Amino acid sequence: MAKLVDNPNLAFRLARAIVSDIALYNQEKVRDGIKNDTLFDLLKDELTEGREHFNGRVSPDLPDRDHLYDRAIVDVMIRQAGKIESSIW
Repeated sequence: MAKLVDNPNLAFRLARAIVSDIALYNQEKVRDGIKNDTLFDLLKDELTEGREHFNGRVSPDLPDRDHLYDRAIVDVMIRQAGKIESSIW
């Protein structure tokens, strides 16, 4: 079994990579979700699967583990979608 990630910087990089893949393979859902403020509804299954993968690779003892994944969603999906017209901004 592979060693679990216990470094917060590496864990955040992993979270960003996972969320980047989700965004890449679901570009239309991301666009529609940002535009209509339904991002988390449209990508619920994908984001849940990504979180499960992240949690399976990162030590449960890492402080703020869930926060790292949530922050990656904001950094990768939401912040980069700022150019999409939406009533949420």
